Amino acid sequence: MRHGRKNRKFGRKANVRRGFIRSLAVALITYGAIKTTEARAKELRPYIEKMITKAKSGDLAARRLLSARLGNQETLANKLVDEIAPKYADRQGGYTRITKLPRRQGDASPMAVIEFV
Repeated sequence: MRHGRKNRKFGRKANVRRGFIRSLAVALITYGAIKTTEARAKELRPYIEKMITKAKSGDLAARRLLSARLGNQETLANKLVDEIAPKYADRQGGYTRITKLPRRQGDASPMAVIEFV
């Protein structure tokens, strides 16, 4: 039974799944919006929102933590702190938007776009 288990497994082992979510986060920060499956977007949302909340403090510890969570990519951590987080200084959450799209042609998987508000 899966009582209390809130995360999706995506058919991957734990370390691969962590890298997978990290790569989705890197793509979202880099491009501002990505098209992916609905389940992936819903799993990515809390991961990204916690990172933006942390980036709002803007101190060195936050930059280092964000860099570690993004695979030691300091440029992306700096982009989060310097460009993305200041836009949401007066907002208490809800930094991303998930918009549903038509199902994918090949396997009828529900698709969505996740983007910054």
